[in-house]
Amino acid sequence: MRYRILGVAQAIDDQGAPIPVGGPRLRALLTALALHPARTLTPDILIEEIWATDEPPQDAPAALQALVGRLRRALGKDSVASTPGGYRLEATEDDIDLHVFERQVREGAAALAAADPAAAHRVLTGALALWRGPALADLPDRSAAAARPDALRLEATRARAEAALRLGRAFDVVPELTELTTAYPYDEPLHALLIRALRDTGRPADALAAYGTARRTLAEGLGTDPGRELQDLHTALLKQPPVPAAPAPLGAPPPRTGNLRPRLTSFVGREPELDAVRSELHRARLVTLTGPGGSGKTRLAEEAAAGLPQAWLVELAPLDRPEAVPGAVVSALGLRETVLLTNELATPQADPTALLVEHCAPRSQLLILDNCEHVIEAAAALAETLLTHCTGLTILATSREPLGVPGESVRPVEPLVPEQAHRLFEERAATVRPDAGTALGDPAAVAAVDEICRRLDGLPLAIELAAARLRLLTPRQIADRLDDRFRLLTSGSRTVLPRQQTLRAVVDWSWDLLDERERTVLREVSVFAGGWDLSAAEAVCTGPAADLVGALVDKSLIVATPDGPDGTGGMRYRMLETIHEYAVERAAEIPGLRAAAERRHGAWVRALVAEAEPKLRSGEQLPWIRRLETDLDNIRAALDRTLGAGDEAAAARIALAVSWFWWLRNYRQEATDWVRAVLRLGVARDTLPEDAGPDELRAAAETADPVGALLAAPTAEAGHPLHELRMDLRLFDLFLTSESGPVDLVTDERVPEYVAVIRAYFAEGGPRSARLPGIVWPFTTYFLGGPADVAPDMSAVVANCRAYGGDWEIGATLMYRTHVLVDSPGNLRGVDEELAELRTLSRRVGDRWMRAQVCSAAGEADMARGRFDEARGEYEEALRLAHEVGAYAETPFLLARLAEIAFRSGDRRGALAVLDQAGAASDRYAVAESRAYVAVLRAHIAQYDGDAVRAREFHDAACVAMTGGTAPPQFTAALGAVDAMVTALESGPARGLPILAAALREAVEYHSAEAITAALVDIGADLLARLGDLAGAVRLYAAADQWRAGNARPEPERTRAEEVDTAARAVLPPERYTAERSRGASLTEQDALRELTSMSTATGS
Repeated sequence: MRYRILGVAQAIDDQGAPIPVGGPRLRALLTALALHPARTLTPDILIEEIWATDEPPQDAPAALQALVGRLRRALGKDSVASTPGGYRLEATEDDIDLHVFERQVREGAAALAAADPAAAHRVLTGALALWRGPALADLPDRSAAAARPDALRLEATRARAEAALRLGRAFDVVPELTELTTAYPYDEPLHALLIRALRDTGRPADALAAYGTARRTLAEGLGTDPGRELQDLHTALLKQPPVPAAPAPLGAPPPRTGNLRPRLTSFVGREPELDAVRSELHRARLVTLTGPGGSGKTRLAEEAAAGLPQAWLVELAPLDRPEAVPGAVVSALGLRETVLLTNELATPQADPTALLVEHCAPRSQLLILDNCEHVIEAAAALAETLLTHCTGLTILATSREPLGVPGESVRPVEPLVPEQAHRLFEERAATVRPDAGTALGDPAAVAAVDEICRRLDGLPLAIELAAARLRLLTPRQIADRLDDRFRLLTSGSRTVLPRQQTLRAVVDWSWDLLDERERTVLREVSVFAGGWDLSAAEAVCTGPAADLVGALVDKSLIVATPDGPDGTGGMRYRMLETIHEYAVERAAEIPGLRAAAERRHGAWVRALVAEAEPKLRSGEQLPWIRRLETDLDNIRAALDRTLGAGDEAAAARIALAVSWFWWLRNYRQEATDWVRAVLRLGVARDTLPEDAGPDELRAAAETADPVGALLAAPTAEAGHPLHELRMDLRLFDLFLTSESGPVDLVTDERVPEYVAVIRAYFAEGGPRSARLPGIVWPFTTYFLGGPADVAPDMSAVVANCRAYGGDWEIGATLMYRTHVLVDSPGNLRGVDEELAELRTLSRRVGDRWMRAQVCSAAGEADMARGRFDEARGEYEEALRLAHEVGAYAETPFLLARLAEIAFRSGDRRGALAVLDQAGAASDRYAVAESRAYVAVLRAHIAQYDGDAVRAREFHDAACVAMTGGTAPPQFTAALGAVDAMVTALESGPARGLPILAAALREAVEYHSAEAITAALVDIGADLLARLGDLAGAVRLYAAADQWRAGNARPEPERTRAEEVDTAARAVLPPERYTAERSRGASLTEQDALRELTSMSTATGS
């Protein structure tokens, strides 16, 4: 448990999650106790702190005792100890943020004194980041107690600024020091730091002015002159020659790991606003830049974040659904990963908001939420959620209106001042006309440019569009055309939005310069969402797309950027947000043109996903995965339009074609939403007349019940032309949700019957069951819960695919069956033959996902046989393939497997080192099942080290990590084994036996492999040996040896079995020893379970 009192008091559990503390009195009690951790405070002291500004209750000690009881209920009964002298918080100074802050300030000061400014800056930045508000904010009278922390905070701020100056980062500290000298006008060291910073940035005049301000402030406020340091700085400034401006510290800060891309054009003007925004980001955790479209909000936000580490830009403009906002942030942060199937069932992150909270909570990051206005409520809700749960997060938003979140700092982005606007026009003109310097140099041209900038209200986008017209017109001609085009909207109606009063005029003017073919193409490409390439334009546009799109690029109405990570994927095109909105409105003026373009867009999307679908499972998968990721917004737009138009067949074909991509790239929740929307549309289609309009269909679909519709007439749909498509969608829906079990289906009593209808349809076999999603029908068994043997069904699917499917389908079903065989009884019979065929198939197909699965299955088989060197090689190859295909979420599991191999090979130190990597990867990618597996392995090692406390902590952490997920049988067995061993370590082997027996019972019921049951019986034998029953231990070890069928017992169980065997031979007569071994070798799993259960009862546990 950790405690935060630098701000509103908080308690944080060992998973980093805040624990609700309660009202102000409880927080005051926690603050008072945390001020003095591990120290007893008398009731009088606590009463005085809690009721400092109020009259204490009549029975104050009893009221205090009640508060302590409530605090214990909130934090845990052992969190606050009662002692003869009062109460004590059971924590160390390292558990309290205030004391950590004080220690880090001392360390930072020491580093600065030792001439290590880099270390000082790093430590002091971490220290200052601990502050979330006023120190000891919950103490009713905090003034005396907070004086020292406040003073230390100022001292740390000064020391960090000193370190930054020594590191050559003067640019970074000028805004902060400017604010601080205003807040602390009589602090001479702060004034000295500001003067030095201004000097070091090449602004000696400003430095002298800052000295003058300090001198006047001290004279007027205190009646004193500046001290020696300020005077010496002043003298040096007067004597020094002019110093060239220092270059902006582009390389000084640590390398960014965010996603901001270098801009290809210069940033002109906005210097004061830039300093102000950067300064505001030090004070507020949510800063929103507001202003009309085209006012430069995005560019200003990017420039403000350019010098900050961990800055991430989230582009919301392409989104057309508010619910897509969290997913957009997930994608921008790089948290979308391919999910690599292992033999353990995954627990996918269905909630992107929860994934974001888990990812951002332990980090200090800056999120730039760009263009929030069209999804304002969703963006505001997400921002508030993230800021509430992630104390190190700062958000910089751009929007046409404030988000309306508590604590938001709103900064309007004003138009450029005349000098800045003129400079922007000149710089952009130089990019379109080589002779711009000459063309703009005469007085008439200068006057014309000034007029253009003034008439365009200093808006950067309008000015850039005007400068682009220099290809065709002189500055005077541009100014004259503005006079014709802007008269209505500048002197006419003022009731329209500001953006429509300015940018509409600019875009209207650009529109008037287009010929009719260019206008048609601009209308047509408005149907794209997020962007397009040339082939897409050629599919949607009616004219010569290459020529016309190129002309629109030249006229700055379309932006062209290289596609692909290395720019070799051709050019990709998009429209600026303002231009796109304008084009959509223009397209709406000709409904027939718009509808035809939307139909061609839908056909292009269907062709794209149809072409991609088989290639996602081939050696060509990487570029196609990237292609679908790039055009995902277009796919969503096409799906949305087909659903809105009531075109069930088109929507179903898109959804099914992109289904494997959704599953592979972990878009499962979104996929579920789309699939169910199509299924609901089908029900609505069946219940309404054929000529029902879109509004009727939409209303009917909202309340449609696909489960009930199928069960009402299971065979009536058989003759429907879309029956096969609908059944595919139903099965894919079950496959998507089989692991996570959505509440609406799990609690629906009709589900068993619904699943049975779908299973029966696909179990008949034939071509429909030899392709996706038909090949996955056996896994609907898991959807129903409980133990099930899917091996016969998997064998039927493999046979069907051999008759009707291709190499990938055969390989996929064979791979699934191999995973089942590895985890099932039978001592891996047939696994080697299947693996050999799988290797051939996977090489021929080229699918990295399948190849990784083969390596994973082979590694599992080698683990079961104790062939750890071979298993290591398989897992290392799987790890390489996982990285290649982007399955980063599988990294922690594969690393954990490698760690287990090291441990079982006797390399404890190596195992712990790899587990550290696996744990870090689990946290980085927020993979709950891998985090649980890592915790189980750590518990196992701690138990063998004899550390019961840490073993129990890791065991409990594993249980928490799997909360809400579906734990596979082998994981449940491992968890039960650890629980039994830790319990035996804590309370004796007799207490561990019933837990071990229960784990074995579940493993047998779920048809676990012999390697699993043998490992559990090994532990049972160990426990019996500790209880003195060496004969029973010999029997159980013999049983486990028999079940392993010659496969080696892994470490450390092997060493323990040898120790017990040696002890048994020393105690038991030879004939008795031989008889027990013989008897044990004949025991079945049920026999061993009965023996363990009987022994548990006999020991009285």
